[in-house]
Amino acid sequence: MVAVERPRFVLFGSSIVQLSYINGGWGAILTHIYARKADILLRGYNGWNSRRALQVLHQVFPKDASVRPALVIVYFGGNDSVAPHPSGLGPHVPLQETGVVRTNETSREYSEACIELAREMDLKVVDLWTAIQQKDNWKEACFTSDGIHFSAEGSKIVVNEILKILEKADEGKPSLHWKSMLTEFAENSPYYAVSPNGRDTLNPSEHVDISRYVSLFNPMRSRL
Repeated sequence: MVAVERPRFVLFGSSIVQLSYINGGWGAILTHIYARKADILLRGYNGWNSRRALQVLHQVFPKDASVRPALVIVYFGGNDSVAPHPSGLGPHVPLQETGVVRTNETSREYSEACIELAREMDLKVVDLWTAIQQKDNWKEACFTSDGIHFSAEGSKIVVNEILKILEKADEGKPSLHWKSMLTEFAENSPYYAVSPNGRDTLNPSEHVDISRYVSLFNPMRSRL
């Protein structure tokens, strides 16, 4: 048990979440950006659809938990949109019609359904279907060879869109954007490296190197 409590961010979803810490994934990027500010908890389950997630929802997020997450990022839908199997087994979850095949068009339909539901529930939502396709050559640049999971470039767009949402704090609520959150143990220390003047030390606490991602972070560029 770690004594120091930081805000907790939970990433909850299917393989898009489970695999988000490899190959420059978006979970790894968020963990880097929020180092010493928040703990990023991974709850990703390869192959799951939204129905399977609902079965364990109260185990992942128990109602009587003593500590509640400051932020939950939910990512399901890709497996829901696969073609239905005649046996009735498999991950397919229909919208209203049947015979769906996982194509870019059906992905759009599921994306729009998720966006509409989130707005009805007054939840923040990221329209990744649209954001990804703003990049030239997006199919090759933003996805791995399977055409489903994100490449490093695709993950940068995911993080960019998440930070856009977090930058706009709701009235009366603290901002969860990384630039607005306190850094743990940020005070100066005589044990840091000595500065060139030989009299002071260099405090690295607030330094987070996101230069490899800056080109995508247009809304925050003036602040970096």
